[in-house]
Amino acid sequence: MDIRLSGISHSYDGFEVLRDITLDIPSGKIVCIVGPTGCGKSTLLRLIGGLERPAKGSVLQLGLPAEDCLNPLTYVFQDFALLPWRSVAGNISLVLEDHGMKKSAITEIVNNVLARTKLTEFARALPKQLSGGMKQRVAIARALAVKPAVMLMDEPLSALDSQTRELLMSDLVKLWTQQPFTAVYVTHNLDEAVRMGHSIVVLSRCPGKIREIIHLEKPLAERSYGDGELQFRQKYLWNLMRDEALAADAELVNV
Repeated sequence: MDIRLSGISHSYDGFEVLRDITLDIPSGKIVCIVGPTGCGKSTLLRLIGGLERPAKGSVLQLGLPAEDCLNPLTYVFQDFALLPWRSVAGNISLVLEDHGMKKSAITEIVNNVLARTKLTEFARALPKQLSGGMKQRVAIARALAVKPAVMLMDEPLSALDSQTRELLMSDLVKLWTQQPFTAVYVTHNLDEAVRMGHSIVVLSRCPGKIREIIHLEKPLAERSYGDGELQFRQKYLWNLMRDEALAADAELVNV
């Protein structure tokens, strides 16, 4: 299932946040959204996910999700959003319990995503027993359990330290390589963008408009920390964003 944004504009109480966003999100690709603080990245994600309706324009779902898809659009947030009284397996199974599935079918799906995300031995652990990286891995496993057509990822690694973020980027790439998924990945971290994105959408300062779309041809599995080509792309992105990022930061400070 592809997503097509056509002429999206949005405002809050007369304050324009996004202006004339037109974008295609193809099936099986990861599209990263970057831009200065306050440029509307998370707002755009909410519009794609249907949590809000755009003031202008349309969000279209083109084609049908796979037959075994239980939830076409699924979020992964930066704060994990795990229930503290449920085990790892229980947090994952929660999203399956309202679909009228047999317990055996739920168990099979949970065991599958536990294995894919390297969580099998932690199935009975409670969230308080897990590191931040492990908690986010549970959140990703929970999203995968419903076999979404599109994952909407809002700064999923921003709450993690650099070493844990590096490990989880590698895990996400391995997951995509094993079974490609579609994702819209909002991040302020340009290293994440060049490591994870098949394409990178650069938004301007508020109101957010598309300044440029950068396509990266290098396979995800061949990208690594310190890669010269990726560092060049990252530097290009920063040069593209720097002046607006500084201006946006000054505006926020002065508010």
